[in-house]
Amino acid sequence: MRVVLALTAVLILAGAVPAAAAPAPETVCQVKDKRLNELSGLVSDGEHWYAINDGGTQVQVFVLDRKCQVNDVLTDPTDPYDVEDLARGEDGTLWLSDTGDNRAKRETVALLELKPAGGAAVVHRLTYPDGPHDTEALVLDQSGTPFLVTKDLLGTSRVYRPSGPLAAPGPTKVEQVGTLRVHSTDTPGGPVGSFGSALITGGATSADGKVIALRTYTDAYLYAAPDGNVATALQREPVRIPLPNEKQGEAIAFEPDGTLLSASEGVGEPVRAIKNATAWVTARAPAPKPGGAAAPQPAEQNSGGFPLVPAAAVVAVVVLGVWFLLARKRRRT
Repeated sequence: MRVVLALTAVLILAGAVPAAAAPAPETVCQVKDKRLNELSGLVSDGEHWYAINDGGTQVQVFVLDRKCQVNDVLTDPTDPYDVEDLARGEDGTLWLSDTGDNRAKRETVALLELKPAGGAAVVHRLTYPDGPHDTEALVLDQSGTPFLVTKDLLGTSRVYRPSGPLAAPGPTKVEQVGTLRVHSTDTPGGPVGSFGSALITGGATSADGKVIALRTYTDAYLYAAPDGNVATALQREPVRIPLPNEKQGEAIAFEPDGTLLSASEGVGEPVRAIKNATAWVTARAPAPKPGGAAAPQPAEQNSGGFPLVPAAAVVAVVVLGVWFLLARKRRRT
């Protein structure tokens, strides 16, 4: 398997986005509470951090202080299938992205809405137009519209948003509004070697809506959104910030002051911070890639994409192998 993963890294390394000369992440504290051993999503309101576990049998949002201590747990009896990410609206509403689907068999996925004033969780079911996807990244624009970014083993992630107002319970159809691709890097960390550096595992939006962050197991990618348009932003070339040596990095968030936070699954893993991260992006707001984000771009047209070569057989083996490794790490049914 190591040989296969190494070969895959060679295939997708070309064209990787250079790392920004940003400061290295600094450890803020360590999450030692065993109830958060699969920390997968993180948001900040400037005073507290809110965190969720990967999966789970009920809605649980852990409220942490700046020492990584759990001060409260927001709960609801709703039993999700596979929660993967967390976002926070301007009004404080928490959105849990119940969109994980490692085996690509779910007919619907869901967004779970928790109001800051309390009350029962509201379930909004969603359907994709082109079959199941495993999705671990959720970002909101300033209007509160959710965008889902898939975790694609072939390297081209798809970007979706609801085609209309969210229904409860729905389902509401989502529509594809773009594609994006990140490339393998040499940043150490993650559960599946260099292949994991090309898999999207989380997302976040800055407080002013002008920077969008996506992350892999090993790196963060920051996209300029000067007009707040998420779909357009994700067609720009991002700024890459390495997040090395995280065991299974899936959580990313912005502080209101533009500090970038990252966290990993595993008891004792740190929450780390990169101060003024948004400044690295707002200082340069590159134009969107040719074609824009209005229409999805075929995979072979994305710059620096996975080459369409006779190595397809090798790619198929890699996909199956990585799927097997990732699936083994889950305890879903």
